[in-house]
Amino acid sequence: MPTFHDPVADATEVREASRCLAHATRSVDDPTSIYQVLGSISSALASLTQTLHQLGDTHDRPAIRSAWINSDSRADCASSYRVSWELHRAAEMTHQVAAAVDRAHEIEATIAYDHPMANPAHGVPSERTGPIHDHEMSL
Repeated sequence: MPTFHDPVADATEVREASRCLAHATRSVDDPTSIYQVLGSISSALASLTQTLHQLGDTHDRPAIRSAWINSDSRADCASSYRVSWELHRAAEMTHQVAAAVDRAHEIEATIAYDHPMANPAHGVPSERTGPIHDHEMSL
């Protein structure tokens, strides 16, 4: 459960959820679920982009940096700047990945899948055997 105040616990939860998603998507039984999965991944990537920028911003602030770093050495200062640079770089790369996922999500919405079952999870046969298109109604 997200805490919204403990970044370590929330990051651990993100790691576990990502691991579970990787396991769950090894085989997809219902291709219509891909649209929702891509939407969730897109949202998660946007949040990850924001998180990486915020962590980088923490290293950018001299007052915070001087309060956290015990020594006043130039090496520690240089390391802090390098960490900031890498985090902002990672955030921009993640933003690019999110844009690609967004495009895939949009394109996924245009695919009309054949449904041998109305709801495969419940085993209810569908009367329709052809593809379902956006302009047609189906129950």
